[in-house]
Formats: sequence, structure tokens, C-alpha cells
Amino acid sequence: MPEESTPKEQAKAPAPSEATTEAPKKAKVEKVKAPALEELPFEEFITTHYVPALSQALTKKGISDLELKYLPSSDRQPQVQGKWRGNQRQFTVYFAKPDINGQKAFSCADLGANPSTIEPFLVDERKATLDLLVFGVMQRLNAQKWLQAN
Repeated sequence: MPEESTPKEQAKAPAPSEATTEAPKKAKVEKVKAPALEELPFEEFITTHYVPALSQALTKKGISDLELKYLPSSDRQPQVQGKWRGNQRQFTVYFAKPDINGQKAFSCADLGANPSTIEPFLVDERKATLDLLVFGVMQRLNAQKWLQAN
């Protein structure tokens, strides 16, 4: 004897025509997510987001004559370079390759001298974000006592 469904079960089961019309509706509703800032092409991320965010953070700390620029890779590593106090203070963030998650280095110099040390930068971080890259520079410059007095 075949099992009969109860009236409750029959009411829950959608009619075959309802099931086929719901699937296309769901597909149309799905939105395509915009890529995260960090997933943008390297140069676009650096010029459109990183340099302005870093500039804003340094300006908030009272640096008024900041010259901040992106130096794209040609025969050397891509770099973001900042100078202020009449070019007396400078720092550079180096990218080993055009990839924010790749190896990075940092250098700084005071009194117009050339940097004497290039040190690893944010090496323990697996995934770099805009906020982390800005924070790393701010933290490093603060360690130099360049952003506020002791």
C-alpha cells in the first residue's frame, strides 16, 4: 500500500510550477560584490587609496608641508616616499614587487641625509590592509619621535 501524505504535508510542498519560477528570481536578486580595496590592482590601490589615507593621517598629526608621492617601478622597486620640514625629514616604503602582500621595507632619514638603513616592514603580517599599511608607517615615524615629542 502506498503511503499517503497528510493534508499538512501537501500544503507545505510547493507546486511544481512554483519551484521552477522561484529559482530564476533568486538568481536575479544576487548582487555582485565589489572587490575589497586591497584586491584592486597595485598601482590603483596605492595612488587612489594608500597615498591619500597616509597623507590624511600625517596631516592630522600636524605635518603641514608634506610631499607624499608614489614612485612606480621601472628599474627599481615601487616606492611611496614622504618628505617634510623642507625635505629635512624623509621616509620611504619599498615594495619588493607590485603586491601589497609581498615583502616590504622601510627607511627614514633626518636632516636631509640619505637613509643609512633599510629595514623589513610589516613582515609578520600575512594580509596587508589599507589601515595596517597606514598604521605601520605612523607607528614607525612615531618611534623616531617625529610625530610627537616624548
